[in-house]
Amino acid sequence: MNCRILVACVFLLVCSRGLDAAPSGAARSTTAVRELHALFEDDWQRRLRESPMLASNIGDARYNDRLPDRSLEAIGKQQSGVRESLARLEAIDRNALDPQDQLNHDIYATVLRNEIAGFRFRTELMPVDQRGGLHQFAVGATQSLRFASAKDYRDWTARLRAFDTLTDQTITLMREGMRTGWTPPRAIMSRVPKQIAEQAGATPETSSFYAPFLKMPESIPSREQTELRDDGRQAVAEAVLPSLKRFQKFFNEEYLPATRETVAAGELPEGKAYYEHLARSYTTTALSADEIHAIGLGEVARIRAAMEKIRVEVKFEGSLTEFFEHLRTNPKFFHESPDELLTAYRALTRRIDPELVKVFGKLPRTPYGVIPIPAASAPDTTTAYYNRPAADGSRAGNYYVNLYKPESRPTWEMMPLSLHEAMPGHHLQIALSLEQPGQPMFRRMSPFTAFVEGWGLYAERLGYDMGLYDDPYDRMGQLAYDMWRAVRLVVDTGMHAKGWSRERAIAYFKDNAPKTEQDIVNEIDRYIGTPGQALAYKIGQLKISELRARGEAKLGDAFDVRAFHDELMSIGAVPLSVLEAHMDAWFAEQPSGGAKP
Repeated sequence: MNCRILVACVFLLVCSRGLDAAPSGAARSTTAVRELHALFEDDWQRRLRESPMLASNIGDARYNDRLPDRSLEAIGKQQSGVRESLARLEAIDRNALDPQDQLNHDIYATVLRNEIAGFRFRTELMPVDQRGGLHQFAVGATQSLRFASAKDYRDWTARLRAFDTLTDQTITLMREGMRTGWTPPRAIMSRVPKQIAEQAGATPETSSFYAPFLKMPESIPSREQTELRDDGRQAVAEAVLPSLKRFQKFFNEEYLPATRETVAAGELPEGKAYYEHLARSYTTTALSADEIHAIGLGEVARIRAAMEKIRVEVKFEGSLTEFFEHLRTNPKFFHESPDELLTAYRALTRRIDPELVKVFGKLPRTPYGVIPIPAASAPDTTTAYYNRPAADGSRAGNYYVNLYKPESRPTWEMMPLSLHEAMPGHHLQIALSLEQPGQPMFRRMSPFTAFVEGWGLYAERLGYDMGLYDDPYDRMGQLAYDMWRAVRLVVDTGMHAKGWSRERAIAYFKDNAPKTEQDIVNEIDRYIGTPGQALAYKIGQLKISELRARGEAKLGDAFDVRAFHDELMSIGAVPLSVLEAHMDAWFAEQPSGGAKP
């Protein structure tokens, strides 16, 4: 079925239903309800078995001794499982469900159909890029694990011993990608040999795979600690390092020369359809690449005008381009050391947190931390990112900040970045979603990027509501970050649908935003490696901002921003059309204070 028609039909179906009715006890006793929630639970458990790293990440330790099966046979079985789930879902009598479960049914149908629509595109054959893959496995995996008991270390050692199988499966996938034309661009893959060399050239004791054994809890007896370390060291020496060297030889001699010289997703097999699928999946809209490109150009023009006002306010006498260079290079905007930068990030989040009550009535119970991005991945990754807490509350959320080259991390970007990644952005939204035990897990772990990242970008502007943008350079930082996401719409569609080169995309970014060149190059390479994902942020933010403006106009003086945000968070991450229908229904229920002109 055509992806655009499918998405439109499903969204219309979802939006035609009420969203808020609480399920009654009688309704939940029906066969349809039991079948629906049994499917949700069965599918969730299946996905955890198939994705042991996901299970570890959310705090489910049952599969901590396993690695994912990435054989072609296993991938085929997993895809069959998704198709069987959709057939099972479609066999459930939707009319026998109450409105809340009809919503769950419709959203899950969207998830499954979108997943199935993507199976024709062989992205599993490109399992490595400059931001992650087999060679960076330990860096990512250990971030989500709690090494608190002897069993935790034994589980990790079991994973290390299975690493050679994972390596062989990964090489098989990449060889199939070479055969079928599913290879990533050489422009980004040329970063990877250095990353592999750093991992493959380590000794067992200095390997990132052995790092958890360097500091062990005192609750484990000394003799047992010695045994665990010996087993771990042996696993790294016998399974991990030889596998990495084998992977290094394959990558450098066979794979890198076979990667493609083009950067556009449109150059892949069925590339145009692939990018259209990605754009609609990430934005949860039916917008075309041309329409998204035009939205981006309009936003870039709007934000440039606002930046000009800041330039005048701070009495900078040069052009906007010269002002950008001033913001990129003046030493007063940078910390001198990684430690200073980390301390400043932590102090900033402590400044934000007390102001949250101005714009929210309900805050998450789960705490978060501010920690450095691991040094092994910092040079080739983004300015910051967020890692969700464990679903069972056993691990806090974490706001990871990039301390590599502090001279490229300006202070004026720290406020909007922290508002986006921590509070009231990703941590608040994701933690609140996880703290809704009545929702099925697929809702609590929702994959709808346009909502999640749209909220994060919207949250950057909440600094004004909270009184945090009292410095004009911080306001310039907010505009710079808004511009960053507007530029994304232009360069992502430009490269993947309009024939732009990597160099043209970098130049356009640099001409319109004051982010440093280190960040700009890393960002463009991110969009090359993950086409379409960058579109979600601005499209989601624009919809949320539109809904707030609609509520303010409709409710007038009765509009309560705290109630608006609480209601927005209550539904969890959903397609934007579902969010719009939900909020319109909520506006209709609120007492009006007189519409604003």
